[in-house]
Amino acid sequence: MEIKVLGTGCSKCHALENMVKEVLGETGLTAEIKKITDIKEIASHGIMLTPGLVINGKVKSAGKVLSKKDVKKYIEEEK
Repeated sequence: MEIKVLGTGCSKCHALENMVKEVLGETGLTAEIKKITDIKEIASHGIMLTPGLVINGKVKSAGKVLSKKDVKKYIEEEK
């Protein structure tokens, strides 16, 4: 599984990245986590507001920090 956290480095972007790592640790699932900070690459996913979450090439969220429950749901949908 490939998980991309898209954002330029704001506190919300870091919070989402930490949430993804926390959920992976709790569920025992493994994934390659990529932090994408390049504006052009972020826009290439159709995301105009960060943070963004992309799992296995599918945009799951943009412009908000998700709840832990939502992050877990999105990760489990793609396992």
